[in-house]
Amino acid sequence: MDDGKYEATPAGKDTAAGTDTNVKNSAVWSCNEWDPLEEVIVGNPLNARFPMADVSTQLTEYPDRALDQIPQGPFPQKIVEEAEEDLQNFITALEKQGVTVKRPETWPHDKTFSTINWETEGYYNYCPRDIMLVIGDQIIETPNVIRGRSQETSSYRNLLVDYMKSGARWISAPKPMLLDSLFDVDMSKPTPRNDEPAFDAANILRFGEDIIYLVSATGNEMGGQWLQSILGDKFRIHYLKDVYYGSHIDSTLVALRPGLILCNPGRLNDDTLPDILKQWEVIYSPPMENTGRYSEDYLAKCIGSDWIDMNVFSISPNLAVVDADQTALIKLLEKHGVDVIPIKLRHSKMLGGGFHCVTLDVRRKGKLERYFD
Repeated sequence: MDDGKYEATPAGKDTAAGTDTNVKNSAVWSCNEWDPLEEVIVGNPLNARFPMADVSTQLTEYPDRALDQIPQGPFPQKIVEEAEEDLQNFITALEKQGVTVKRPETWPHDKTFSTINWETEGYYNYCPRDIMLVIGDQIIETPNVIRGRSQETSSYRNLLVDYMKSGARWISAPKPMLLDSLFDVDMSKPTPRNDEPAFDAANILRFGEDIIYLVSATGNEMGGQWLQSILGDKFRIHYLKDVYYGSHIDSTLVALRPGLILCNPGRLNDDTLPDILKQWEVIYSPPMENTGRYSEDYLAKCIGSDWIDMNVFSISPNLAVVDADQTALIKLLEKHGVDVIPIKLRHSKMLGGGFHCVTLDVRRKGKLERYFD
């Protein structure tokens, strides 16, 4: 699917946040959501647990529930096993495309850890997209909003060390205190207060030198300000506000290739689109299919939204992995020249992660560009 025009940035040229002479050797290089994929991290659902019932979880995942109504404990073992089986199918498809796949360690998420202000248990390492951000040759650990995610990148530590040794730049955002006061907000518009930078990496969509940053329950505006200060003036951060508070951006907008964006019609329209995207062709997703397969008990525990299966992951500008049930979406993408690998993630809604969520594209064959005026 590589048409030959994508080239790695030569050593010594401008990179994500300056000049780096080790870019050619670095295992980390990804500037957008669509360039031809070479290496990716795929998540690990083993030992996954519901996030602990505290004010951070309530704000981000269950703003309509009291703390004692939030599901607790490990995810059912059958769900975890089927999730891993589906991820293995996904990995096989990626490897057939010549993609190198890495995975985080299995982690004891049932262990308790604390700061001087709070105590919690872990969550999971199913969604690497949420906790780390790749910008060029730089990999950034983000200041996640859920307390139970504060140590989640520990399960990726060996991978991060290897990437650093290869020449990548590895940094961590300031660790947020995540005090109760951060979450003392209007639950009809749940967004952490701007007391400190707090955001998930999945609040971000990368378009080369332009970045769209969703202000929502998993990202405050100060988080975007911190990111701008780290990336410098070469990059432009565009805030997407007051359209969707639920969580991350990747079931609201999907960047398929230069000039083509997939949009969620339940959250955005031609008037509310970010201004820069009005320069591109916008296609709106059809309704999600096969949503009736869930029982009431299953739905009561789900973390993902009704639109989770719009969560498309691009292997190249002309090839994407899409939920196998979404036949209308598949036809729409094919109509616009995007070939599709249909695969099923049976528990994307329960675990809150589709194909884009469960991946972190570490290396793509491309260069840093500006796509908008």
